[in-house]
Amino acid sequence: MIPRSTRLPGLQAGALILATLLGGCATRAPAPSPEPLACPKPAPCPACPVCPKPEAPPATLTAPAAEPLQAADWSALEGWRDDDHAAAWPALRESCTVLGSRPGWQAVCTAAASLGEKVSPAIARQFFEDRFLPWTVVNPDGGREGLVTGYYEPLIKGSRERSQRYRWPVHGVPADMLTIDLGEQYPELKNMRLRGRLEGNRVVPYYSRGELEQRGAGVPAPVLLWAEDAIDLFFLQVQGSGRVELPDGQRVRVGYADHNGHPYNSIGRWLIAQGELTLDKASMDGIKAWARRNPQRLSELLNANPSYVFFRELPQTGGGPIGALGVPLTDQRSIAVDPRSIPLGAPVFLSTTYPLSDRPLRRLMLAQDTGGAIKGAVRADFFWGFGPEAGARAGRMRQQGRMWVLLPRGMQPPKP
Repeated sequence: MIPRSTRLPGLQAGALILATLLGGCATRAPAPSPEPLACPKPAPCPACPVCPKPEAPPATLTAPAAEPLQAADWSALEGWRDDDHAAAWPALRESCTVLGSRPGWQAVCTAAASLGEKVSPAIARQFFEDRFLPWTVVNPDGGREGLVTGYYEPLIKGSRERSQRYRWPVHGVPADMLTIDLGEQYPELKNMRLRGRLEGNRVVPYYSRGELEQRGAGVPAPVLLWAEDAIDLFFLQVQGSGRVELPDGQRVRVGYADHNGHPYNSIGRWLIAQGELTLDKASMDGIKAWARRNPQRLSELLNANPSYVFFRELPQTGGGPIGALGVPLTDQRSIAVDPRSIPLGAPVFLSTTYPLSDRPLRRLMLAQDTGGAIKGAVRADFFWGFGPEAGARAGRMRQQGRMWVLLPRGMQPPKP
């Protein structure tokens, strides 16, 4: 926020013209009086007004934003020595498939490859301490705590063919949607993109969720699949990836391809604002239950979030879904972050608590994904894995936490 300074307008003092008649008295014939008449004293000049001095504008000094990554000691990492660092080893090796050719990461990734696919917890911890240095993640206001939520890979039911049962489209990227990379023209806007469409010779915002629903088949986007349930499809979009089970039992994996550029608005918060749910009931399960009870308000609920995610079909693999880094996510060892503050692919030590508890959850993670709602330095989305149990944990997770990024020794944090 930029405080506004105020300034008083200058006072314009007009010239004061005073007419004071100081001429002598007229002479008349002497009257039968013992004393001559005296001229009356002229009226005194009124005092000239003094213009008040303009008030000084209020102070507008604003503290500069804190550096998002600040040097730290290993002793500052709460619970570091208690973690099973070998559990993060596969995720590190996945990150190295992308980072291994980049300056600063080559030596680390080469050394990790030389140790093989599996290492002991002690060797893994020694590797991280020898090869990396920790950096505390700090918010712009200097705070070191932030929100930690959870996500997972859901399973929904769907079909290749539309029918009365399967009638909710799983869209691919529309042919008429433009993506404008602002960083190409303005380096300070790196990682910022605009989505829009042409209307005549003007670029206008792309359709919101509600507008896409109204256009129906008029949306120039391929339909990959047809979902059985609208609210399940909505949460598939929130998670960004998942699997669709077809009527014959076959499963298709879909992943995030793009979105319509509109901001993400929480439908849970919308239900709370409407007085429909209390905060403790506004979990994923609570929202689904409300939708089942109020089918006539389903569109109103979903359109409270104008953001819309488009998918692509992914090959079936034995690992997790593909994250923004381009590698499969690792259950309970991958997180989504804001790449403007935390380099994608980097190890991150996370100190938080389990969902709806104060039991410590402290472990080494890899920053391998992003998300539309993941904005800010100390902000993470914890990937719990696949299926209903992972979904239950993810839906309840809304904890406070701290984060430390591990960068290879000698590497300085990238400029925001």
